Amino acid sequence: MVPASPLLYVLFTVFIIALLVVDLGLFQRKTHEVKIKEALGWSAVWISLALLFNLGLFFWRGKEPALQFLTGYLIELSLSVDNLFVFLLIFMFFKVPAAYQHKVLFWGILGAQIMRGLLIGVGVVLIAQFHWILYFFGLFLVFTGIKMGFQGEDAEVRPERNIFVRFFKKVMPVTPGYHGSKFFLKLEGRHYATLLLIVVIVLETTDLLFALDSIPAIFAITTDPFIVYTSNICAILGLRSLYFALAGMMNLFNYLKIGLAVVLTFVGLKMLLAEIYPIPIGIALGVIGVVLLLSVIASLLWPTQKKA
Repeated sequence: MVPASPLLYVLFTVFIIALLVVDLGLFQRKTHEVKIKEALGWSAVWISLALLFNLGLFFWRGKEPALQFLTGYLIELSLSVDNLFVFLLIFMFFKVPAAYQHKVLFWGILGAQIMRGLLIGVGVVLIAQFHWILYFFGLFLVFTGIKMGFQGEDAEVRPERNIFVRFFKKVMPVTPGYHGSKFFLKLEGRHYATLLLIVVIVLETTDLLFALDSIPAIFAITTDPFIVYTSNICAILGLRSLYFALAGMMNLFNYLKIGLAVVLTFVGLKMLLAEIYPIPIGIALGVIGVVLLLSVIASLLWPTQKKA
């Protein structure tokens, strides 16, 4: 396996940032509530771009890296869908107007790219220096999967206890309400942060916790840093569009959490058994795809009523 040159990382990152800037600066220039039709259209765009990148990877580096990217992308995307429900709770807690939610998610995901890139870099260095840490990741994923499987359906979000928010409020005063789509405000000669910025901080730090589950999962598929990085970033790119497309339908996928628990446990076991019986990437992709598909079908066939 020939490692990708640093220039490829730079070009990929610049391209992604350019897409986000065009998205916010051109297509989302006017503050408005994103409707389901628009969200589905943009979801199709981001997913298509990821699949085109996957196709390019196939012609560039062959079948195995392309399958690794696709498997990692599927894992990261499915975990992101489950996390969207937490984002919905955060928006409800802060009563964020629908017209400002897209901007909040834009900056939240831009920051998430930076944090995930740093975490992936740290993970690659640790694995290179201490190979045994892969087994630690495997045990962590198995534990997380089992815990998720037995966890209750009610998600508890306590943004007011967020340590980063509490620290930020000590550094800079925060206005009690919203002032349009502004993050900062100057009143009577003094600078304030608006409540909208606090929501961005909560989303950023919440995604950091999500990344602690998802990044070890992709390392169970491949330790190629370029594939780990690109599959992770491509998955979270469409997170904003998926949120608006699925926000009103999240309660339909009541068995998705069980499916994700099985997936995390499976990739954890794959990592632990790598030296004894390396599971081919094609089989891993098939297992993950079937489990997620069955969880969605089960959710549609046997829906449950949840509390509002």
